[in-house]
Amino acid sequence: MTETATPYISDKRTPKKSAEDLRAQIPGWGADLDPADRPSYPREQPGIETGAHWDFPERQPEKWPRERSVEHALLPPVFGTSTPPAGASGAIRRHAYKYSEGRAAHWLLLVAADRVDAWEHHLKSFAALRPDNPITETGVAAEFRRGGLSSRIGQKRADTDHQWIDPIIVGAPWVLGAAGLAAALKALGKHRTT
Repeated sequence: MTETATPYISDKRTPKKSAEDLRAQIPGWGADLDPADRPSYPREQPGIETGAHWDFPERQPEKWPRERSVEHALLPPVFGTSTPPAGASGAIRRHAYKYSEGRAAHWLLLVAADRVDAWEHHLKSFAALRPDNPITETGVAAEFRRGGLSSRIGQKRADTDHQWIDPIIVGAPWVLGAAGLAAALKALGKHRTT
């Protein structure tokens, strides 16, 4: 086996090149080695005043137990509070933070929590007797009024590859929900007549 075909080994057999050799071989190599050539050098020295008037900012109060990554001991000083986790999606989010951010389970659970949260809001809209309108809120009406078809034909757009499945993904849950509701009402009607 030749030297170029060998895998990485910890003890390198070739000697390390000197700075002069690298500078001669690679144009511009080591241009920032001299501190006089670096504009940021004075700020890199310890003891330089930065103008910061605090060591650690005042912390935002934590009104409920927040999700925090297992990699971090503390929450950042300021964090979002607009949408506290609630319901099944909140439970899924809390469970996701038991895993490291380097694991797929963490991110897949957060994606699943977003989908569950969307369906929780759909169900809340039905309970409020103001259901979501899948025609206007998904942009289907704009497809016919704003030249949706002409913007796709003859164009080299990336989204045309999956365009055929979009109506299924968006519309199928609504159709299945309506069919389920119709079946439930039909069964309830039969139950009352017997």
